[in-house]
Amino acid sequence: MHHAAEHRLGVALVTAAAVAWSLAGFFTRLIPLDAWTILFWRGIFGGFFISLYVIAHYRARTLAVTRAMGWPGLLVTCLSTLGMTTFIPALKLTSVANVAIICATGPFVAAVIAWLWLRERVSPLTLGGSLLAFAGVALTVAGGGMGSLSGDVLAFVMTSAIAAMTVALRRYREVPMLPTACLSNFLGSLVSLAFAARLSLGSQDLVHLALFGFVQMSLGLTFFTIGSRLIPAAEAALISVLETPLAPLWVWLAFDERVSLQALIGGGVVMIAVIGHVLLQGRLRRPLSPPLASGS
Repeated sequence: MHHAAEHRLGVALVTAAAVAWSLAGFFTRLIPLDAWTILFWRGIFGGFFISLYVIAHYRARTLAVTRAMGWPGLLVTCLSTLGMTTFIPALKLTSVANVAIICATGPFVAAVIAWLWLRERVSPLTLGGSLLAFAGVALTVAGGGMGSLSGDVLAFVMTSAIAAMTVALRRYREVPMLPTACLSNFLGSLVSLAFAARLSLGSQDLVHLALFGFVQMSLGLTFFTIGSRLIPAAEAALISVLETPLAPLWVWLAFDERVSLQALIGGGVVMIAVIGHVLLQGRLRRPLSPPLASGS
């Protein structure tokens, strides 16, 4: 695939992942269960749906491909699991505002890790877009109140884990990492099993959890796993910030929860940062047209 086309595909997939991930608040509001029970069932359903895709994609080579991932695959699986199992508990222990602001530092964390590990240069455009996105998120959640230190620490652990996973996927892009999306879901369920309040649920809750696992987790993680290997780590982290302004939009549409003017403006700033970055980056990558030949 041509480099420019590969980059566009990576941007599209990571954007789709951000949209899918932004539905976490919607499903959490929809399902009246504790965080660990939700994590357990979301992991079971998410892992199941992703495993169907992995088996359909690799067929008889599924086990061989999974074993061939080696320690890079184990690293990505553990980082993904850590990110998944700290997100919802962080929201329970601290304010949504604190979690959102900490999550918005993801592009900076990814850029630092990529520079330290890969010596990957961060372009001024990506750095400027990250700063603008951070300002938009800060505006969105300003005045949200203070949360607990333990929740803030969990949010930072989650952000760092996802940032490190983004860089790892970029570093080992030649290694087929799709099975890690399946493994991390099942591993997350195993971790959550010890803390879940109850596992017997009604049919409606099971349907909602199945949708949660498929749409928000399976599609989001699969798209991100594939797409983040095609673009720089800092850019992937920046695009994923779109999740923040989109999350309250779905809750407003579904539950008629009012969104403040300040939040709408902040979300608009984040979208301008991300969309502007993608458009400008694509323009810079476009080769210049050859000069016209002068007539004799």
